[in-house]
Amino acid sequence: MDHSSDTMVPLETLRAFDAAARTGSFSAAAEKLNITHGAVSRQIAKLEDWLGLKVFDRGARGVSLTIEGNRLHLRTAEAFALISTHSDRWVEPRGTAVVRLTSIPSVSGLWLMPRMAALENNPSKLRIVLDVDIRQADLADEGIDLSIRCGRGGIPGRVSVQLFEEHVFPVASPELAREIGRGDPARLLKYPLINDSDASAWRAWFAAQGMDYRPRPQDRRFEDYNLVLDAAAYGLGIALARPPLTGHQLQSGRITPVDERTALNPVSYWLDRPIGRPRTARTAAADLARRIAGEAGLAPEKIEAFIEAER
Repeated sequence: MDHSSDTMVPLETLRAFDAAARTGSFSAAAEKLNITHGAVSRQIAKLEDWLGLKVFDRGARGVSLTIEGNRLHLRTAEAFALISTHSDRWVEPRGTAVVRLTSIPSVSGLWLMPRMAALENNPSKLRIVLDVDIRQADLADEGIDLSIRCGRGGIPGRVSVQLFEEHVFPVASPELAREIGRGDPARLLKYPLINDSDASAWRAWFAAQGMDYRPRPQDRRFEDYNLVLDAAAYGLGIALARPPLTGHQLQSGRITPVDERTALNPVSYWLDRPIGRPRTARTAAADLARRIAGEAGLAPEKIEAFIEAER
């Protein structure tokens, strides 16, 4: 087999191949894996491109393995059986009521987790499989139904709707807040400022106060917002509260405001889904999108347009 590259075939690709080989149908494989028909088709195309040969003959009644495909399936079936026998790998739940949702660590921990029980149980039960990732994954190829992300607009290849914006304000540990006191916003520059992935939020806040800000050597940067809040809680400097991610932290007293002035963060929160044909969203995924929209305070007509949009 003449591989197009030395890169290992992704496990998701082999799972799609195995399911299609066992069921004799891309549609049946998609249902078995709880992903779309298009996602299975793309995974098989990816595998055939990597191998440099066909693994399926396509027919009106389904698909059948080629000679080379049958040889590969014997190997993959043996490998999956070996993994199943000798591994404690977690097996994800599957079914029509299972929805795969992906988001970054901060949104997952600070916004989704406090709402997870409500999202899964009201008004009917569904199961969320949460993929925590910082990549902008290909939702269709990876079989992901929905994504919540931070950004400045829509992403090509996805249908997107803005969930909410945030008006940020400075916070610190209670001890440091007492030291900082109240007064002119310039007083904050006497202390280290804590940034997350970039300095845009702090620049926006100072610009709203008529001031310019550029990161300084004493300032700190952490890629994940959970760490930003931890750093502030432990007295390492001043961070920006990003409602509604910081509601529980503020209520618990772990961090406290040091200035009441707010500014609109140029980054907002978006709900995405893969692009494709209209009216193809699974019922459970559409239900979860409505529940997320309800928690975010999004108008019903906006989420319905998102669900029905050309995907």
